Amino acid sequence: MGAILMPGATLGILQRKNINFVPSLCLVHHHSHIFSPTRTRKRRQLNNGNRNWKSRTIVFSSVDDSNDSSADMVDDGDGFMSRGAEDLMVEENELVATKKALSEARARQEAIEKERDQLLEELARSQAKQQEHVSTILHDKEVAIAELEAAKSLFHNKLQESVEEKFTLESQLVLAKQDAIELAVQVEKLAEIAFQQATSHILEDAQRRVLAAETSAAEAAFHIEEQVRNATEGTILSIVEQSKDAIEKALDVAEKAGDYATRAVAVFNDGINPIDEIAFIQSENIKLQGIVNDLESQLLITRNEIDKLKVELEQVHAQAKASDLRAEDAKKALLEFQESNREMTIQQEEKINSLLEKMKKDAAEKRKAASKAFKAELESIKAAIKATKDTAHLRNEAYMRRCEALQRSLKASEAASKMWRHRAEIAESLLFKEEEEDAIYIVNGGRIDLLTDNDSQKWKLLSDGPRRQTPQWMARRIGNICPKFPPRKINVSEALTSNFRPLDLPKPDEVWSIAQEKLKERDTLIEHVIEKETIEKKRKALERALQRKTIQWQKTPEETKLEPGTGTGREIVFQGFNWESWRRQWYLELASKAADLSKCGVTAIWLPPPTESVAPQGYMPSDLYNLNSAYGSVEELKHCIEEMHSQDLLALGDVVLNHRCAQKQSPNGVWNIFGGKLAWGPEAIVCDDPNFQGRGNPSSGDVFHAAPNVDHSQEFVRRDIKNWLNWLRNDIGFDGWRLDFVRGFSGTYVKEYIKASNPAFAIGEYWDSLTYEHGSLCYNQDSHRQRIVNWINASGGTSSAFDVTTKGILHSALHNQYWRLIDPQGKPTGVMGWWPSRAVTFLENHDTGSTQGHWPFPRDKLTQGYAYILTHPGTPTIFYDHFYDFGIRDVITELIEARRRTGVHCRSSVKIYHANNEGYVAQIGDKLVMKLGHFDWNPSKENNLDGSWQKFVDKGSDYQLWLRQ
Repeated sequence: MGAILMPGATLGILQRKNINFVPSLCLVHHHSHIFSPTRTRKRRQLNNGNRNWKSRTIVFSSVDDSNDSSADMVDDGDGFMSRGAEDLMVEENELVATKKALSEARARQEAIEKERDQLLEELARSQAKQQEHVSTILHDKEVAIAELEAAKSLFHNKLQESVEEKFTLESQLVLAKQDAIELAVQVEKLAEIAFQQATSHILEDAQRRVLAAETSAAEAAFHIEEQVRNATEGTILSIVEQSKDAIEKALDVAEKAGDYATRAVAVFNDGINPIDEIAFIQSENIKLQGIVNDLESQLLITRNEIDKLKVELEQVHAQAKASDLRAEDAKKALLEFQESNREMTIQQEEKINSLLEKMKKDAAEKRKAASKAFKAELESIKAAIKATKDTAHLRNEAYMRRCEALQRSLKASEAASKMWRHRAEIAESLLFKEEEEDAIYIVNGGRIDLLTDNDSQKWKLLSDGPRRQTPQWMARRIGNICPKFPPRKINVSEALTSNFRPLDLPKPDEVWSIAQEKLKERDTLIEHVIEKETIEKKRKALERALQRKTIQWQKTPEETKLEPGTGTGREIVFQGFNWESWRRQWYLELASKAADLSKCGVTAIWLPPPTESVAPQGYMPSDLYNLNSAYGSVEELKHCIEEMHSQDLLALGDVVLNHRCAQKQSPNGVWNIFGGKLAWGPEAIVCDDPNFQGRGNPSSGDVFHAAPNVDHSQEFVRRDIKNWLNWLRNDIGFDGWRLDFVRGFSGTYVKEYIKASNPAFAIGEYWDSLTYEHGSLCYNQDSHRQRIVNWINASGGTSSAFDVTTKGILHSALHNQYWRLIDPQGKPTGVMGWWPSRAVTFLENHDTGSTQGHWPFPRDKLTQGYAYILTHPGTPTIFYDHFYDFGIRDVITELIEARRRTGVHCRSSVKIYHANNEGYVAQIGDKLVMKLGHFDWNPSKENNLDGSWQKFVDKGSDYQLWLRQ
């Protein structure tokens, strides 16, 4: 859309004919002033084939810079030269040149008409496409309306279901309350019945026991009394009887003695011997004494029996007293049992009341959870509806902008065609000397007048004036045009009397070209275009980064099962810094190594902490949104990440979420007020941090004492962290995270952060001490790897974790203790053996090695260590110092190539054949066998190993690799 010039030949003819013709003519769409010429008749004279042309030309010059129109009129009188020549001979060569110019003008007109036809065709196609777009929009609109209707019906259905579920829950709650009340009443009744039964039973039993004791005591006393009575009566009667018998016997003896005496007297009198009688009497006395002695002994025996009976009677009384005491004890036990039953009943009632309260709380929580889920689902439906509307609106706007652009281009082409047609008519009229009305030509000061309306973006750019230097080709063309004009008059009187009026053309640096126009800042359309180009650039970079992995996934679909936190499953991580990297311009230095790392087989780069930090290494962050750190500026960081993406590498950011350094002191002098965009206060610090007087909740993990520990249970803290992570992902370009000191907070928060930021890969640093006994590493490290697995499980498997267990075991195992590399189940002894897809294996990092050297790996065992982790499942990590400073770059690259060729990934199977003091032999997957140590072994010596194997790497007693042919 530049200025349109008349051919040079035509210009020369017109100059020879003394016609004041302006070479550079521009049509004015609006804001130019065109005056209708007055009709004058011209005389045509034919004199011997010569044509005399007398005309009158009026030229107006209009300058648009200040919206003020000025018209300068130049009148050449009758059109004759000063020398008074009336007729001019038209030479044949000039006529041929004029015809040639006319043919060129016609050719240009035809080209313009062709261009116009093409534009019309393009307009038709655009209209057809517009119709198609309209139809697609209508279709999309119908689909969107159908989806909205479906979503609305689904929403109503879910709303109805939720209302019904609410009613059912309320009815169930009412029924549960009634059941609970009935259950409580029944339990109370059962408790009363049980208490009554238990107490009545115990009372009856005690009463029975007391009555039995009393009856047994009474019976014993009665029996004893009867026995005593019977015994005493029997003894007395027997004594009386015996005494009676003795008395009777004595009386009988006395009678007999009297008889004897009488007999003796009689005998004496009669002459019987008295000595015999005396002997007889003495014998009888001796018998009587014996009888008396027997009676006395029997009396003593009865007395002894009476004493025994008295003793028994006393014992019976003692038993009766003991039974009375037992009865009293039974009564006391009964009272205690009643009190204990009463207390048990009260406790049961309290338990029932607490159970009812718990049921009420559970029901309330269920209602709240159901309402919250319903609200969340409602919000998601609203968001989906809004997104659909926004998408349809954006599509409509894009189609409308395209149609408007096509209409503007069509108008411009029509205007250009009209201008060329008008100029061709002027040239033709001049060539054939047709009599016509006076012509008026408008010049707008050398600027290009675009055929646009006032609302057009181009008109706004045009109104702002030139902002770029004129190209050389335009300057040369302007220089070629200027000399064809008459010389400029210096004297005022001479200028006033002259027939020529020079045009004040602009200087070359003042001519503005829309083709070379620089983009104007703060323009909505331009910002939209820039944003679109930026998004397209990022999309293409991500497509390039994932293209190779996509091809690999398509080749091996059975091995591409993706889970959160594992990336592609074939990642090889490179830690791209050490403890001293902050001393150099590290981002620029690392960006230059991107191509080399990608060529060696690395797929992900672990970058240092990007935020502003109190410590230069970056692990004491303060202002999270300030990415100008000791490693470089934010522009250098973006450049480094772009270089990574251009080489198909993932950029993993080292983010510190556990703690944050404050920037201000509280009134009592404690550093617990944060600055920057995330201006938190003491409420964002855990309350059990002893050094910083936090007012948050207790920590969900271990406390890091060097800086304030962030309270992740606060909702505003989690929201700010999620926004920050999404900013790092979308605006800065990070693809994943390395999470520092995850022991300081629960893995459930990590799960929430990862789901919000959606990283391609995430690694957590769960550092814990291994188990040692008497200074030696214990064989069983299940408790250590269980703690790491518990953290991974708490994160829902969305993040991997560094396999610290495998690193610690390799320290000892590679010193001819290879039996440590197999557990009792025949699996590897680290996290690799339990959850290989979440195990990130490593030998050293910036903490254990580098200039810190907290836990350095044995220098002479580095190649064996990398041979182990690069050939086994899990995600291996390579340390910067080992790759570039320790001289084992070629060894590591060779091991990465073996891993790539055999298709080993994070879930590959491991079958261990030997693990003893001499060496270690294992098959990884189906295509790789490796050996560590000086064990004399090769695949041909293993009976359980089939197939043909070829040696790929032979490092002697360090390690050997075989690949399946």
